[in-house]
Amino acid sequence: MGQHESNTKLIWQVFGFLSIVTIVEVILGIIKPHGLHFTNFLGTSLLNWIFIILTLVKAAGIMWYFMHMNHERKNFVNSIILPLIILIPYLVTLLLIEGHYIHEVMGSYINWKY
Repeated sequence: MGQHESNTKLIWQVFGFLSIVTIVEVILGIIKPHGLHFTNFLGTSLLNWIFIILTLVKAAGIMWYFMHMNHERKNFVNSIILPLIILIPYLVTLLLIEGHYIHEVMGSYINWKY
């Protein structure tokens, strides 16, 4: 085929990986293991941290393969990745702080079911 070889195998491998990560997320969301759900770590449960990390892994995989970042120049990739390394922890921190605040303020009005 020359320069443009088929990437069908790679696409199926990435699809399989993303599917497995999604299935793990769904299973964890359904069963909510007690040891993960009720263990507090850095402002939220370990289960939430697992969801955050798995979501970031999926986003990186989609960006790397389906947005063709693996074929770009290193400087261009760094100009996209480095701001995300700063922005994502900042946004996660804001979500955790605001979520905790809302839980404390609204806690007496809402029956939070765990």
